[in-house]
Amino acid sequence: MGSRATDMELTIYRGTHEIGGNCVEICSGSSRIVLDIGIPLFDADGEPFNSKLLEGKTTKELLAAKILPAVPGVFAPGSSPDAILLSHAHLDHTGFLGHTRRKIPVYSTKGTSKIMHAGGLMAGGVELPKERFRELKPEKQVRIGAFRVTAFSVDHSVFGSVAFLIEADGKALLYSGDLRLHGRKTGMVKVLWQALRETTVDVLLIEGTHLGEGKSEGMDEYDLEDEIVRQIRPVKGLVLASFSPQHVDRLVAFIRAAKKTKRLFVADLYCAYVLHLINLETIPYPSREEGIPVFHPKWLVASLKRRRVGKVPKMFRDSEITWDEILKTPDRYLMLFRPSMLESDFKGRLPDGLRCIYSRWEGYLDQPDWVTTQAKIQAAGGDLIPLHTSGHIFARDLSRFIREVNPRLVVPIHTREPQAFQGIFEHVRVLSDGETLQVP
Repeated sequence: MGSRATDMELTIYRGTHEIGGNCVEICSGSSRIVLDIGIPLFDADGEPFNSKLLEGKTTKELLAAKILPAVPGVFAPGSSPDAILLSHAHLDHTGFLGHTRRKIPVYSTKGTSKIMHAGGLMAGGVELPKERFRELKPEKQVRIGAFRVTAFSVDHSVFGSVAFLIEADGKALLYSGDLRLHGRKTGMVKVLWQALRETTVDVLLIEGTHLGEGKSEGMDEYDLEDEIVRQIRPVKGLVLASFSPQHVDRLVAFIRAAKKTKRLFVADLYCAYVLHLINLETIPYPSREEGIPVFHPKWLVASLKRRRVGKVPKMFRDSEITWDEILKTPDRYLMLFRPSMLESDFKGRLPDGLRCIYSRWEGYLDQPDWVTTQAKIQAAGGDLIPLHTSGHIFARDLSRFIREVNPRLVVPIHTREPQAFQGIFEHVRVLSDGETLQVP
């Protein structure tokens, strides 16, 4: 695209036939906005995308390799869009932000900005520069060029996620971002549905991660919490928990499970900093007084010091718990864990009889660090229990979502099986990457 559109048009530059890497352009007259700017999750062979391919590469080189989508004025030549809008902080929606033109303003929620800051500081993620950040407040309409944009909070596996209602030229487009109906915050989607009662949605651009899998539903976050408790109760030693601290619903589940099993939940610095940034009244602040001591991983402390960000360890110095203290009474703790701690902090050994509750995508278990970790757990006479539920909408709920929105046209994104939408809704348009659709 990049040319002038007299009516609203959309172009999906990436995401029509893959999960992750979303990048969408919306045009109206001389106004243009870009929705999400993500790194692919998978390569052309369906294998997990190797992020090392990005290291040391210029924007021009990544364009030539067709890793970056050729969005005019963002990565490729052309006039810059009016704005980039980020639906949430996951890298498959934000990861290429550092390759975009610095003069383009970036709109997101404050929650997304904070999570990106924590991820950039602690986990090698992408930060949103303060000078580019423009805050979107849920349910508050803003004008960007010819567009009226309203963000609506949605339940996903990262704090601060939103969907976007975009209006111009008498047309309305709803972009779901990533969302689900089986999390802890089921009221969010009801607010969205109610707000749309008086709006005709011409195009619903919606994710379909789970379509074509042959499974229409799964457990919700409350069922998951109950199962976590069941898996902790019989364990007489240490329990480790592997999950993303950005996933606040999952964090809440583990904190509540620790209390129900009379253990202390041990956060690490990354988790503690996320809790500090989001500062929710419903979640205790990390401290010994609140029953959430903080472990300081040596590799992370060293990394922060190298980058002169020593303030974070200092913030939680009074809350610190050491590995030696945990080993004295391991049955008292449910500890957030990541494989890098094995050598950095545990000296390659784990206490006998532990259990690790693995609450992430199971594909990561095939990666070298988790293969090594599983061997160490087995050597200690422990076990690893995969226990997870998706951050993405199940097929059963997708049908309900589409019925509630009642769009004139559905356009699939973030899915390997876009044609499967035709079994859910009568009016579906399957696009190809780079194809432009005039909003009907």
